[in-house]
Amino acid sequence: MNAFHHGEQALQARAGVQAQMAQIGPRVMRDHMPDQHREFFGLLPFVLVGSVDDHGQPWASVLTGAPGFMDSPAPTQLRIRAQALPHDPLNTTLHEGARLGLLGIQPHTRRRNRMNGTAHLRDDGLLVEVGQSFGNCPKYIQAREPLWSPGAPGGEVAHQGPGLDEASRELIRAADTFFIATAHPDAAAAAGEPRHGVDVSHRGGAPGFVKVEGQRLTVPDFVGNQFFNTLGNIAVHPLAGLLFMDFEHGDLLYLAARASVVWDGAELAAFEGAQRLLRLDVTQALRVRGGLPLRWGPAERSPHLAGMGYWPSR
Repeated sequence: MNAFHHGEQALQARAGVQAQMAQIGPRVMRDHMPDQHREFFGLLPFVLVGSVDDHGQPWASVLTGAPGFMDSPAPTQLRIRAQALPHDPLNTTLHEGARLGLLGIQPHTRRRNRMNGTAHLRDDGLLVEVGQSFGNCPKYIQAREPLWSPGAPGGEVAHQGPGLDEASRELIRAADTFFIATAHPDAAAAAGEPRHGVDVSHRGGAPGFVKVEGQRLTVPDFVGNQFFNTLGNIAVHPLAGLLFMDFEHGDLLYLAARASVVWDGAELAAFEGAQRLLRLDVTQALRVRGGLPLRWGPAERSPHLAGMGYWPSR
């Protein structure tokens, strides 16, 4: 069976790599975590989580804890001893049997691994049964070291509504990183195929790589691993959840958006290095002040961003 669903395959075909990915997919998309991945999650003070609400809207969330708050009792299981942060959408989307996407990322080493699976709730957190597990390349990750800070304030809602406020726009304009959750339309099915699951992925660029115009965000899509997990999900279910982090103050910005892909045109041509553009029209916004119990070291820009362009100044 092809490791990719029909949306991912359609994007691969458009990029001319479908035959190649059909060969590579079964080798890299596993139904378990190799030992290296199992050990890796245990080193991290945070993990990104993609989930889906009752209306089919994906959300990107973060769980945190002292390194060791995650461990893998078996190759097909990841145990997470953490509760959702105050105000995080995961407080309402997480339930027994929920389909989740996970991204473990260690920014200062630029290592990252992804998986999706099914959640089983525990008193101290959850256990995720692996559906698909695979590694990712280090491209576009800004190297900054996170440290768990349990004394950090619990966070307060600074803005909530159907769109962005100006402070949220400023946070986005300054960002060099965000995380995006997407899902196959069948992701909520209890016995769905692993390839029909939830995904959460990283996006990185120079500060300002996300263009903000009113309630619309436009993001360059650079060359990647050619899996097209994010864009393939959007092709069949055009909704996305975004998470922006303010690495200086610990603020969190959760967004729900309608998503589409731009394949050609003057706007795409104006951004050197962009293969496509990702268009995101915000439908819900939640900004939490001081909600992230992590502190971050200085950032070192990804060398893969050399030669990538900027949005033309207006």
